[in-house]
Amino acid sequence: MINDELIKRILSSIMLIPLVLFFIIQGSFLFNFFIIICFLISSYEWIKISKKFLYKILGLFFLIFSFYTIFKIRIEFEENYFYLLFVILICISTDIGGFVFGKIFKGPKLTKISPNKTISGSFGGFLLSILSIKVFLYYYSDLIFFKFSQEIFLFIIIISFISQIGDIIISFFKRKSKIKNTGNIIPGHGGILDRIDGMIFAFPFSYFLFLNWNF
Repeated sequence: MINDELIKRILSSIMLIPLVLFFIIQGSFLFNFFIIICFLISSYEWIKISKKFLYKILGLFFLIFSFYTIFKIRIEFEENYFYLLFVILICISTDIGGFVFGKIFKGPKLTKISPNKTISGSFGGFLLSILSIKVFLYYYSDLIFFKFSQEIFLFIIIISFISQIGDIIISFFKRKSKIKNTGNIIPGHGGILDRIDGMIFAFPFSYFLFLNWNF
């Protein structure tokens, strides 16, 4: 039976996804406004869960850098919002694949830091991210100049891995603070930081790879 929390999560996603896509595709001041709001909320949530002053400062500097790379990816590249969607899709697919495979196959735990994460879930995150990007590139092949290749495959694996690491890092700080979620602004999901924990680590790496790799 589907529990109430899962129903809230699904309904929230149905409402949020079109809204996020709107801001990303529109770009301009609407996208900037959206990014600033997400940054401010994420920063507030980080300050709230960080118990040491040094962690607060280092985390804030990292958030500034991460959101700056999000902005740069959106404005710097040809067909720019597709690059942003490309990375977001990898992170979301990693998250969903990890959740579904972990629930279905269970098995050995991935790490004590985040006891709900399993090795099967990690594998599922990689697998679904690869499949999602293959579908994405197939349907948008006329709008994106790069095709699925060995470089794209390696890019997906790297970003999916970084996204999983980011998720574990934020989980570590949540456990240290003895809280389940960084906030409650999104019903069924928690805080903004709960939803973008993997993304804030993935975007800086993605920006670096976009600049230095020829897809």
